[in-house]
Amino acid sequence: MGSTTQAPRRTVIGHSTADKVLLFGGLPLIGLVLGFFLPRIADWAASKDWVPFQGPLRLISGWDGWWVVAICIVLGLLAGVLLAGMALDDTLKVTVTDQSVEFLKNQKTVTVPREKVSAAFLDGKEIVLQDATSRELAREKHDQLKSDAKQIPAAFRTHGYPWSDAGDPHAARFRRWVQDDPDLSPTANAILKARSKAFDDGDKGKADLRELRDELANLGYTVKDKDKKQYWRPTTG
Repeated sequence: MGSTTQAPRRTVIGHSTADKVLLFGGLPLIGLVLGFFLPRIADWAASKDWVPFQGPLRLISGWDGWWVVAICIVLGLLAGVLLAGMALDDTLKVTVTDQSVEFLKNQKTVTVPREKVSAAFLDGKEIVLQDATSRELAREKHDQLKSDAKQIPAAFRTHGYPWSDAGDPHAARFRRWVQDDPDLSPTANAILKARSKAFDDGDKGKADLRELRDELANLGYTVKDKDKKQYWRPTTG
């Protein structure tokens, strides 16, 4: 979502004015409308035994007066603002300067100095930065629409980063992980096995996948995920 906005010394991808207008204008408006119609919806739903949550619906339906509509509107508006804030927080913001790249998401920041980057490219929906040894310095999923994603290479080139239109220069070296892969150490296999169990664990699983990926990097391996499958390659020395 959103577009790229440029300033003289930095380029910001994500969290644009259009993003904020869409989220903080659209979601609260939807909440307001739903809040306005909630008492009427509750009246209708309370008469249908097959609709779940009959208790709360009958409670709302039993209330009468303008104040009921007013409370529902306020609650809907507040819910919309809360959802907008959560959605913006969950959207990746990338700030590119001549000195560094900063990735911000869910109040967590990853900063990569420019001098460490030897290759930058897109791998599907992920922005990847590599150093001279092919170790990944960052792998972050962006939230741009397909048309906006075309501006990502320009943002990095503007600030002098070595952008690869062909993608990962080491892509051919990846191979799919199978349990107890004989070409991996027991420790690496154990970490990859633990990662395979983290795909279905929600937010906790996402955090574990990232942390265990860093552990593999420290062992000299790079791993990427596709359709809940893991692909690995050794990091060149």
